[in-house]
Amino acid sequence: MSDANNQYLTFTLGEEVFALEIASVREVLEYSSITKVPRTPEYIRGVINLRGRAVPVVDVRLKFGMPATERTVNTCIIIVEVELEGESTVLGALSDSVKEVMDIEPENIEPAPRIGTSIKADFIKGIGKHGESFIILLDIDKVFSEEELLQLAGAGAEPEAAA
Repeated sequence: MSDANNQYLTFTLGEEVFALEIASVREVLEYSSITKVPRTPEYIRGVINLRGRAVPVVDVRLKFGMPATERTVNTCIIIVEVELEGESTVLGALSDSVKEVMDIEPENIEPAPRIGTSIKADFIKGIGKHGESFIILLDIDKVFSEEELLQLAGAGAEPEAAA
């Protein structure tokens, strides 16, 4: 039986394959309409209604300095749980496509390289080897700074009143 700690959900941003620990992933949704929230950073695309709750959606591509996510039939919103000041916050991460859940054993994970990546290295837990390809393992709790997470929590906590 495989250890859930070694399970990762893989997804794509552009040509790159990324992975999140399955423990931080709540669910994967098809792209749905996102309500823009005024005065939020560009990478916060807005909020979605998740079973009556406003959940902020982040364009991870923008966060990583890539062009904005273009909506396609494969575009998904990965609902993740992140730790913010000891409390868990739910948010949606836009991805170009979701691939699969896979086991990556610890011996197949190398530390993040110091150079040659456009993504800040503290976001990266490591580089997983899967066959001939590499998968960038993200540390979802470090992708966002506490200040950004507070903005996200604000975006989700104050949905716009209907005019």
